[in-house]
Amino acid sequence: MNPEQVNGSLNISPAIRVGVLGFGGLGQAAAKVLAGKREMILVAAADQKGYAYAAGGLKTDACIATYQAQGSVGYLEPVGTLSNNSIQELIASTQSVDGYFLALPNLPNDFIPSVAKEFIKSGWRGVLVDAIKRTTAVEQLLAMKDELEAAGITYMTGCGATPGLLTAAAALAAQSYAEIHKVEITFGVGIANWEAYRATVREDIGHMPGYTVEAARAMSDAEVEALLDKTNGVLTLENMEHADDVMLEVAGIVGRDRVTVGGVVDTRNPKKPLSTNVKVTGRTFEGKISTHTFTLGDETSMAANVCGPAFGYLKAGKQLHKRGIYGIFTAAEIMPQFVK
Repeated sequence: MNPEQVNGSLNISPAIRVGVLGFGGLGQAAAKVLAGKREMILVAAADQKGYAYAAGGLKTDACIATYQAQGSVGYLEPVGTLSNNSIQELIASTQSVDGYFLALPNLPNDFIPSVAKEFIKSGWRGVLVDAIKRTTAVEQLLAMKDELEAAGITYMTGCGATPGLLTAAAALAAQSYAEIHKVEITFGVGIANWEAYRATVREDIGHMPGYTVEAARAMSDAEVEALLDKTNGVLTLENMEHADDVMLEVAGIVGRDRVTVGGVVDTRNPKKPLSTNVKVTGRTFEGKISTHTFTLGDETSMAANVCGPAFGYLKAGKQLHKRGIYGIFTAAEIMPQFVK
């Protein structure tokens, strides 16, 4: 519990109890980010082979060490459980998790929407957050608005870096204009070892010309490695199907046809190949054409830029949920809340 001074009096607020679904590179990064927070505590984690739950909090180092040594947090003694239906069993076994970060690969393209349906069926009530990328996947989730609302779930979608942090920056920057002409998002990602982010890299490959999500998902590690050998470890992505477009459209900022997303992913070098930024160009109220540019510092990692906003949106979602506001919201509609 965290004592906070509010209006001159001591207010004791319990930490938000968080679960992380998916414990690959992104899930482990999320656990590390949570370890430094006072307002949130990691109590649950799940992967393909099992899950771990501890009401008093999981030890991040032990979770990661167990996963890396044995392939699943299900082996974590004494709180781990091995299961081929880890997500469903974790949801069913405890209702005391306030919110989940879905650090899951959306492969196939309807996987995360299918996970959302599992939460709806379970009767669990709380906050869900994802860092989903593809427009079609977000559209599937948006179509579930009434179901999520009826289930008492507050769902925050597209809440990573892009879509997410940069989408929110674009929505904020748009306030200076009478009309938005275009939004251009360019990202640079550096990964020291692509195998730590297998699913993320496969999702990126699915955006490349000649590839689909299904084809990328079916690739073996050896096939991915062979492709990376051909490109010297670098994936160049242009005109991606990225959910920033539908999110900005739903928020009334700009039509999706005026949003472009692309970037460069270096899978063999932790240094970013280029700076990540969003440019918003439009006509000012004075009739001039201008561009706002928001650039992320090169020193911030992909993990920080994805997980930080995700937990900021989880906190914002928790506040909405406490007020009885359920349904689905995007990063372009709600501002994240800083998590101490």
